Formats: sequence, C-alpha cells, structure tokens
Amino acid sequence: MQTDGYSLDAQKARMKAFADFNDYEIVGTYEDAGKSGKSIEGRLEFNRMMEDIKSGKDGVSFVLVFKLSRFGRNAADVLSTLQVMQDFGVNLICVEDGIDSSKDAGKLIISVLSGVAEIERENIRVQTMEGRIQKAREGKWNGEFAPYGYQLIDGKLQINEEEAKAIRIIFEQYVHTDIGANGVAKYLENHDICKIQRQNGKNPLFDAHLVRLILKNPVYCGKIAYGRRKTEKVHGTRNEYHLVEQDNYILVDGQHDAIIEENVWQAAQVKLLAQAKKYEHVNRGKDTKTHLLSGIVKCPVCGAGMYGNKSIKRKKDGTKYKDFYYYGCKHRIMTSGHKCDYKKQIREELLDDAVAEVIIKLVSNPKFAEMMQEKINSKVDTATIDTELASYEKQLRQYYAVKLKLAEEIDSLDPDDRHYMKRKADLDDRLYRMYDKIEDVETQLIETRAKKQRKVK
Repeated sequence: MQTDGYSLDAQKARMKAFADFNDYEIVGTYEDAGKSGKSIEGRLEFNRMMEDIKSGKDGVSFVLVFKLSRFGRNAADVLSTLQVMQDFGVNLICVEDGIDSSKDAGKLIISVLSGVAEIERENIRVQTMEGRIQKAREGKWNGEFAPYGYQLIDGKLQINEEEAKAIRIIFEQYVHTDIGANGVAKYLENHDICKIQRQNGKNPLFDAHLVRLILKNPVYCGKIAYGRRKTEKVHGTRNEYHLVEQDNYILVDGQHDAIIEENVWQAAQVKLLAQAKKYEHVNRGKDTKTHLLSGIVKCPVCGAGMYGNKSIKRKKDGTKYKDFYYYGCKHRIMTSGHKCDYKKQIREELLDDAVAEVIIKLVSNPKFAEMMQEKINSKVDTATIDTELASYEKQLRQYYAVKLKLAEEIDSLDPDDRHYMKRKADLDDRLYRMYDKIEDVETQLIETRAKKQRKVK
C-alpha cells in the first residue's frame, strides 16, 4: 500500500525515527493495511487500539500517526475519537503534519484539516460520479460485471451467445404468452435452461426476481441506463442511506449490440406495469393473524419448514369471497436456487385444531404428568452438560469469525460502486442476523453454565 508517495514500511520507519528522536517508547503497533480512512467502522486494528486506550493498557500518553488523513477523513469521526482519547489522557501526534493535540494550536489544526480531508474525499467522489455520468452519456457500460447475456471485452459489452439464448427465451415467453415472471421461471426450469455460473452469481436457476430484473433492464434492447436508482440519505438520520427509484435518468443508445428488439422490450414494460397493478399484496396491511405452527410443521418432501400464508378466494365476478389461511412449503416457489415439488396447501384451521386436540389429550394423561415430573426431578449428567458447553463455545467462535469476516467485507466495499448500497444492505442484513445468532448462543451458554452450577451444588 502506498500513501502520499510513502509506502507502508516508509511510514513506519518515519514514525519510529520520530519516536527515537523524542525518546518515546513504542509499546504497540496498530496497522489496518489496505483499509480506507473514510470511516473508523470496520477498521479492526483501529478499534482494538481504542479498546486498549480505554482499558489503560501500557499506560500510553500518545498515539503516533503518519498523517491525519491516515487517522480518519471524516471530520466527525476524527474529532469524536480524539475527544475519547483525551478523556483517557491520550493525545494524538501527526508526524508528517507536525500536529500535537496536547497543544491548543494542534487541536485547532486538527479540526480544520479533518474537515478539509472530508471535503476532499467528497470532491473525489463527485468527480468520479461525473466521469461515470459522462461515460453513460456516451453509451458506454459502467458496471464492474457485464449483465447476463453479455461479456466485457476491453471494457465494452459483447453478446455472449451462450447466455443470450436464455435472455431471448425470457422475453419471448413473457411478451408472447399470458404467463408472468413466475411462469417464465418455471418454463426455464422445466426445459432445463439454467444460468451459466459466473463470478457475480452462483445460483443456477432463473428465479422470478431475476426474471423481472432482466425484463426491466433496457441494456438488452441496446440502451444504456444510468441513475435509475439514486442513493439518498434517510431523513432524520446521520449515516443511513437507501436506494430510491428515479423518474428521470439517463437513457441513451449504447455502443453495444441489442439482444432483443426495442419494441419487444417496450411490450414487456407494458405487461410488467399491468401485472403490478393487477395483483394486490394479500399479506400486507392490518392482518395480524398468528400462524401457530409456522416453521414447526415440516414439508414431507424436502423437510423444509412450512409457513403460514393467506390467499383471497374470489367469486366468479372477481369480488372477494373469503380469506383462506394455509401452510405451504417455503420452497414451493423457487427461491434462492431451492425448489420443492410439494404444492399442497394444508388448511391452517384443520391442522391447528388437530394438533391442539393431541396436546390436550397428552397433558390430560396422568402418565404424561408423572413422566414430566421425573424429568424435572432427575439429575443431570455433568458430562452431557460439558459436551453441550463445548458445542456452544465452538459455535460461538465460528459465529464470531463470520461476524469479523462480514465486517471486513463491508469495510472493503467501494462506495462509488453503483451497487454499493445494495451490496452493503445485503451484508448488513447478514451481519444483523449473525448478531442474533450470537446472542442466542450466548444465552444458551449462560443457561447451560447455570445448569451445571446447580448440579455441582
């Protein structure tokens, strides 16, 4: 890694020379090689340094950094972090900038330079975006990966005939038949038309979501679209952003060949719009019904959980007749590369009542009550508990490793990538789910340790 003309080794040598000259003892080195200074989030070594400062490890008085921009480029991050450091009696010295936060002048300079660094980073981002907009106006492709059906050769889109066959079939089936995206996905599967796996997608099946994305993409009729979705800050937040569909965006003739005719693409857009209005979201709104056996009932074919759902029964004239609640296999609709052929919808009311009847009979049986009492009063084998503890501890280590990897992936994302927000949202979702898993395992670990302690007593 090279920064401002200095390699990482040169930066370290410069700081060591400064420390030797001032008779400073170096008690620890923290190095986030390859990490951007745009934010302190995801910088593992930086955060480890802050934890060491808070714990009073080694009793340090100063943190040496090569330049302020290496410490951080977000003014708020720099100033808030520096305040925390000074709360614990630690100051910041920027060797190359000649800044010492223990001095009044140093604090002022840090405030100014950190603001300048943030403005500089924003200017670079704006300039990069302008370059991409100009590239789009010229009909050139901006993405890191070519859309399915194309390949990138010397930065230009070229039709990949092996993939383009599926694209033509998708538009042909959607436009010239009465089936929707789900029907197209099933058609492709039934005719053994699978996705050719590539670096940005490993799912071999064309699911309905992917089919819709393909149908909406004007690149297939020889156009280049840019700015269809814009990253906007969530109102009332500081660092939260979301993608918002835009009505006005760049749409020009591309420098690539079309896979399908423009009139076919336009026909697909008309049908997409018509179908979007035709179907209502039957599971949204004020329906708060609890599906008691969701996830507990298992599919007899694939073994996956069966989940409660609702459909609306209608009369011949189209008016609503009644709501129908049922359990269905979660893979009955092809999603994420999984598909189950078990299509039966089990009436929810019948199954719930049947299970409730069995439970009532069970708990009313005196022998069942005696058996449960014996279980409660029986002594727990500590060897079994030790095995449980070892299993939970191993699982916790694995979850922490995954959490660390996800945090690193989030930090390594390019904020100027047009898919940045979507990729970050996906990684954030996985990270939040991992936090839930960690919390569950930690709870189980605490409960198991308490159970062992009761046994020992």
